[in-house]
Amino acid sequence: MREAFLDRLTGFGERTALWENDVAHSFADLMARVRAVREQLDAAGVEQHDSVLLQGDFSADSIAALFALYLGRNTVVPLVNATPSAVDTVRETCGPRFTVRTGDGAAEVKPLEGGGERAAAFTRLVADDAAGLVLLSSGSTGKPKAILHNLDALVAQKLAKRPRGALSLNMLMVLMFDHIGGVNSLLSALLAGSTAVLPARRTPEEICELVQRHKIRVLPASPTFLNLILVGGHHERHDMSSLRLITYGTEPMSDELLARVNGAFPGVRLLQTFGTSETGIAATASESSSSTYFRIADDSTRYRVVDGQLELKSDTQFLGYLNHDSDAITDDGWFRTGDLVEENGDGYIRIRGRATEMINVGGEKLLPLELESILLTSPLIEDCVVYGRPNALTGQAVCVDVKPAGELSRAQARAHVREFLTGRVEPFKIPSKIAVVDAIGMSERLKKTRLRPRPDQD
Repeated sequence: MREAFLDRLTGFGERTALWENDVAHSFADLMARVRAVREQLDAAGVEQHDSVLLQGDFSADSIAALFALYLGRNTVVPLVNATPSAVDTVRETCGPRFTVRTGDGAAEVKPLEGGGERAAAFTRLVADDAAGLVLLSSGSTGKPKAILHNLDALVAQKLAKRPRGALSLNMLMVLMFDHIGGVNSLLSALLAGSTAVLPARRTPEEICELVQRHKIRVLPASPTFLNLILVGGHHERHDMSSLRLITYGTEPMSDELLARVNGAFPGVRLLQTFGTSETGIAATASESSSSTYFRIADDSTRYRVVDGQLELKSDTQFLGYLNHDSDAITDDGWFRTGDLVEENGDGYIRIRGRATEMINVGGEKLLPLELESILLTSPLIEDCVVYGRPNALTGQAVCVDVKPAGELSRAQARAHVREFLTGRVEPFKIPSKIAVVDAIGMSERLKKTRLRPRPDQD
């Protein structure tokens, strides 16, 4: 398969593979960089099936390093932000003997002290003579999980698809380099002969500017990021007419926001994507551009709904957690996603929210998306995030952070939220804590962060 991988990429020759900081890199240039990094790895003593920590975000050198490690049958552990917690997790589970740092137009290979020990799950990769990929979960609810993949399986999935013809497609790498969506986007683009456009910053302003400059036709984003584009008016200050498709995922989409995106981008098709760090990204089909219902349209991914929760089984399913029990895997091999869904009669499903985000108020239950969708219909509210907080009497209390639209005092905003919801929702769903904020938090993975408010926001 490595021969097929090399043949595919070298066959694109002088076609543009990457745009980075206004500089175009051809596939020929990229493959020369891959060979150079592979020589550095060999000179440093990196051997087959060694784990290697790869530090850096999307760049020509980080992509070259990823491909060089794949060709060497190494296990790649990409980290964009090497926080102490993340590095400790990598050391404890993967035992990397080397680190590759990218940046400033170069890749640097260095030994890493304390490496060598790694989890038993790696024996499966060695037995299959395959390369590996370790992704870390966000760690928002504790220590990040280390998720082990067979990188050969992910590459094979993309090689099975035919490359594009002479006319390539520019694709924005909006998702992170160490996220399953980012890896999927990169492999999908380059192995199809398309051009990957690498943003320096993932801000709404820069992304819209890159759409205009590179005539981007496909924009991948999260609902939270799309809302930032709309409320900031960035789509109105840039020529976005090249867009033909907006894909959205990583978190649930509200009907209200979807309607606004449709209105802002008439004639652009909207497609909900779906995937997990454990099972990979599945091909999907939305019921329509105005519907939050979608179906999984992928022969390599099967799904079922058990007690309202979505379970998946895929050809690119992970090999296991390196530092966590496997209770998310059923006895018959299905992955419990933790997503709560509802089905319609036509084979489509809709994500209602995460089971872990369910708010239980004295036995009455609420998912944040339900309340957020209602609040966002108010012209006085620009954005909001709903979450639960421990309460001694009811178990949990409903809380909301609100970013007002325009000039509203804290007292006015809080009064408006209560008045707006009264009569629209059951009394237990009206937040007992309403914090007025200047901005709604967004994680590196472009999702709303459901954090408890600071004391001064109560």
